[in-house]
Amino acid sequence: MTPDSRRTHIIPIGAWVTSLVILLSMFLLMYWLVPWDSGVPQLVRILIPILPPFALAGWTLVLGYVYGDARRRGMRYVMWTLLAIFIPNGIGVILYFILRDPMPSYCSKCGSRAEKGHAFCHRCGANLLPACPQCQRAGQPGWSNCAWCGAKL
Repeated sequence: MTPDSRRTHIIPIGAWVTSLVILLSMFLLMYWLVPWDSGVPQLVRILIPILPPFALAGWTLVLGYVYGDARRRGMRYVMWTLLAIFIPNGIGVILYFILRDPMPSYCSKCGSRAEKGHAFCHRCGANLLPACPQCQRAGQPGWSNCAWCGAKL
């Protein structure tokens, strides 16, 4: 079992704790800052202390997801998190979801990370993809014939 497959949570615990602290502190701050004795409608008095803290806590969790998911995929997770933070209007997060790498695969024998398109594991030599007996090119799981030379796999 690889270290990445044991992880059940994508968002790190630190992001959850930070989000909770932001939620509670912003709620208390907004609750005390809203003028209760002025002519503010009841709905505004209820929504002002609730919506901004939940929005900021949710944004913190989105950034935590970008961090955890990029780390899980073997990408530059600090760079992607900083891009998601500093590119405004959520465009950094959208760019992350468009440009992120696919999930890596792992060797079933030794658990090392397998590069995409390699037929054999670089560490233990286990067969990762079916290789054509004639042209030695890597096929895909489930192929019955080689796509390059037509030989039976």
